Formats: sequence, C-alpha cells, structure tokens
Amino acid sequence: MKHAALSLLVLLVGSVAPASGQEWARKMFEVTNHDFGTVARGAKAEFSFQLKNIYEETVHVAGVRSSCGCTLPRIVNPTLKTYEVGQIVADFDTRRFLGNRSATITVTIDKPYFAEVRLRVKGYIRGDVVIQPGAVQFDSVDQGSIAERTITVKHAGNPSWQLVDIQSANHHFEVEISDRRYEQGQSIYELLVRLKDDAPAGYLKDQLVLVTNDHQSQQIPLAVEGRIVPDITVSPVALYLGDVKPGEAVTKKLVVRGRKPFRIVDLNCADDCFKFKSSDEAKALHLVDVTFHSDQPGKVEKTIGIKTDQHPGTSATVVAYVNVKP
Repeated sequence: MKHAALSLLVLLVGSVAPASGQEWARKMFEVTNHDFGTVARGAKAEFSFQLKNIYEETVHVAGVRSSCGCTLPRIVNPTLKTYEVGQIVADFDTRRFLGNRSATITVTIDKPYFAEVRLRVKGYIRGDVVIQPGAVQFDSVDQGSIAERTITVKHAGNPSWQLVDIQSANHHFEVEISDRRYEQGQSIYELLVRLKDDAPAGYLKDQLVLVTNDHQSQQIPLAVEGRIVPDITVSPVALYLGDVKPGEAVTKKLVVRGRKPFRIVDLNCADDCFKFKSSDEAKALHLVDVTFHSDQPGKVEKTIGIKTDQHPGTSATVVAYVNVKP
C-alpha cells in the first residue's frame, strides 16, 4: 500500500495520492447506473459505461460478470494507458426475458492494483410489443449518401392500440409510418427510416421514440446505429505521444486515408511545438510524421487539423496528448 500511495497519482489534479479502498477505480467511470426504461421484445437495448484512465499507471480490466442472465456484459479496450478510454457494454436481453429485470455488473481490475466496481442496470421488457429487426442498422454509409431501412412493429392484444408518432432529436432522420394492418390479433406497422444525405461523418448511435396511444406505457425506444464514412479518415483517432523529457523530441505517425487519391494541403496546430512532415503527392493513403518538442514541463492536449484538396469542407482533426515530465 505504501507503493500505491506513492505511484498511483491522479494526473488531472496533480500529484495526489489515490482515495482509500477501491474508490480510485470507481472514479474512472462517468456513471455507474442506467435505466433502460420500457423496451419492446426483441428490441436492441445496449448501454456503454465509459471509463477513462486518469492515472499515470496503465489500468487493465481483467473481467466482468453479471448477477442476471438478462444482461450480458463485455469489455471494450481492456488495457488503458493514461487518458485512454474504454467501455463496459451492457446488453439487455429482450429476446429471452420479459417484465421487470435488473442486474449488477461486477468489473474486476487487476492492474495496477486489484479493485472491483459495481455497475447497475434495470428495465421493463414488454411482451406485447415486438420490433423486427431489433434496431435500425445502417452499417457503413458514405457521407453525402441517402440510406433507408424498414422496421416492423407488432402489438398483440388490444385492437385499439395505435402507433401515433415517431420522435427524434436528430434532424438527420426521416420516418414514414405505414397504415395499420390488423392480422391474427396483431396491430402491424411498417416504418421506413431514412438517413438523410446531410448527416455528419462519424459513428451513429442514437434512438427513435415510438409514441403510442397506450397511456400506461406511451413511449418505446428504438435504437439507431451505423457509421457515416467520411471522404477522409485518420488513424489513430487520438494520438498518444507518451511521456517525454523537456528538450526531448518524439515522433509518431498518422495514417490519413481517402476514398480516392487526394493531396494534403495543410497541417496545423495552435501549438508550435508540433511539426509535421507529409508528401505532396495525390494518393489515397498518406503517412504523416508528427513531431513534438518542448522545453516546458506539463501535460499537453492539442488538436491537429488536416485539410485536403478535395471538395470544400473535406478535412479532419485528431487530438494529440503528450506529458512533458521534468
């Protein structure tokens, strides 16, 4: 424990010893509870608990387990260096379970020190409403393109049940609702979900809200997922240059890709400690050398801008992190 007090330093607030017990591990999580609310049978219900390594030492998530089979957890990015972000994804099983369900997810961390963090989820799974498929999956869509998907919503029981509206805070969606069919004791609706061509590049993780005339459970969420692929992509999405000494230079590479050959016309950063080297040829893949050099100790977090000769607005950014340690 003496070693822990000396070496586990919270970077965001300076050299401060960690909280007692396992509180240091819980501090990495933004939230530890989630309520799925009321969801339809067969609908995709998933929530990501985000954790960020705010410490100097590398954190490793060794495993996760759930107290209930209604929730299946998984780890995204188990090994986290300083500032890196991971996720514990909780998948609510709406196909095999019905009614009120809750689960405690135990996250086990074994490095740099042992700790367990408990996350909690709950929700109500309706058996009378079925959504097929369980989510609007757009997969990969080229930026500037229109994509459409069809979803079927079925309700068994009360013949007066109606789907009256679809709501979304995302103006990049359009939804058309078919007239209701009533077959074999079920109200059936077809939804045509359209992703408009003005949707921005990036990962799409949103939801539509199905509004019904059922006053006891008026709203039902419907997950929307996909990826709008930009003309230009950059990897890694965050550039970690690590720890350097004052006056020491460090160089890392960025990979810049396009759907067709292009030229990089500008590389810029508000901090002149960053220097860049790239080719002026037109090609579909560019390797960019990013070099950092500074005499001033401290933590640096800066945005690097990349502009190309493609149509107006074709650009990309990446955030660079470096820690200059005296």
